[in-house]
Amino acid sequence: MDLAADDAVEATLRDELAREARALAAVVPVLRHLLSSDAGTLVSDAILARVRGMILDLAAQLMAAAAGRDAATRDYPGGDEAAREALAARLMDDEALLAHCHAIAAEGLIAARLQQRMALDPVLSPLLQELIASEDPEIAALAMSVLAAQSRFVQSQQRMELPLGELPAELFHALVGQLQAASADSATLVRLTGGYDEGASRIGLLARLVAAMRRGALAALAIDHAGLALFATTLAGAVKAPREAAVLACHEGQSARLALLLRGAGLTQPAIERQLLPLSPAVRLPAGLGALTPDHAAALAGGGATG
Repeated sequence: MDLAADDAVEATLRDELAREARALAAVVPVLRHLLSSDAGTLVSDAILARVRGMILDLAAQLMAAAAGRDAATRDYPGGDEAAREALAARLMDDEALLAHCHAIAAEGLIAARLQQRMALDPVLSPLLQELIASEDPEIAALAMSVLAAQSRFVQSQQRMELPLGELPAELFHALVGQLQAASADSATLVRLTGGYDEGASRIGLLARLVAAMRRGALAALAIDHAGLALFATTLAGAVKAPREAAVLACHEGQSARLALLLRGAGLTQPAIERQLLPLSPAVRLPAGLGALTPDHAAALAGGGATG
């Protein structure tokens, strides 16, 4: 192996990762600033609008629950707008929640872009259609559940909503903890926590489906066949990264990170280039990317995400 050439490839990738990491690190502080500012309403940015909508929707659900109603009914119309805005402002201080909302908004918009570019249905991808027809009853049932959950996700994103039950467990319990701190009655807390099942959420169902596919999950590393939701879930599992990181790596301007994650999952350079084509058509990867070991590539991608 030409060690000098290998070092040059790694140096190029490290420089690009550092740039991408700076862009990612700026997202949450900028979101918090814009969401808490009156100027935010003047920013024509789809992600910002969706994040704001999801935070306001979570606030409305919490207020409905605190009032003893089903959270899914929300607290509007006719609710206390000032109280909802105040609660939303407190939720915006939660960096983990903002980061999750940002990833969810990005996923919805990237999926919509893929539909425009290559007619890839954001709900029913070719792979999901095949899994629904699987002879394995567990896989077929999970695939049907994913189909329904993905349909609800697309509709929720269009309405800029985020149901409480779709949150990851740590975020859900953090929000329930806020209700507890606000002295919500025990019946409310029992009703909320009793109805929560992370495995029945869209992200939980996607993870269960990928796990049930076992080695067949490699087919989901083709974004044009699997669709973004299955692709990101499979990629995150393959390299043991947060799903949010895999989703954001599919965003324009994050091609080096996505390339390294894909190499970490074992894809060859030609296969990686095929996956990047619908997401970043103009990107050019270093010729020696395929010479990196999967473990080394995954470590580089992980270091770039936190550096």
